[in-house]
Amino acid sequence: MKIIIGLGNPGVKYANTRHNAGYMVMDELSKLCKLEFNQEKFSSYFAKGKVDGEDVILLKPTTFMNNSGFALRQCLDFYKESMSNVLIIYDDIALPVGKIRLRQKGSDGGHNGIKSIIHCGFSNEFNRIRVGIDKDPKIPMVDWVLSKFKDEEKPDLNIAIENASKAAYYSIKHDFMDTMNKFNKK
Repeated sequence: MKIIIGLGNPGVKYANTRHNAGYMVMDELSKLCKLEFNQEKFSSYFAKGKVDGEDVILLKPTTFMNNSGFALRQCLDFYKESMSNVLIIYDDIALPVGKIRLRQKGSDGGHNGIKSIIHCGFSNEFNRIRVGIDKDPKIPMVDWVLSKFKDEEKPDLNIAIENASKAAYYSIKHDFMDTMNKFNKK
């Protein structure tokens, strides 16, 4: 079973904000997987089905970013799965808009959603796709991550969403090292 979780904040107020890049990727990935977020389960928008013969769960936590780990923990405990079968997709201020980076482990990098995942998953060793949202040193961080993308950033954002969703889809049937080798080059 593969569990793919995209981090973000629920509600219209946060739609299309930088901090919701993970949600945006999940919406695109759900189309590729032909799965619908048509239920709420594990404090998340939830989709489950077969993708190329593999059991797949897609999650968009509704716990708000800072408590994302609680939603994932509920799912892991219910299905008795480990972090080795999890892929986390989230925004990263250290990458420019349009860029993605895949890794198998790392720190939280100051990202509260990842801090919660590490705390509730008991490890920093999990597959991840980071989606660049850039940063503006003149704007306080909380205001920046909750801001919408500028019109001129949207073409690059769309490229990142497409590449991240394709990478996540590819990872369903391929080893994550192979996925990194294929998609970190873009």
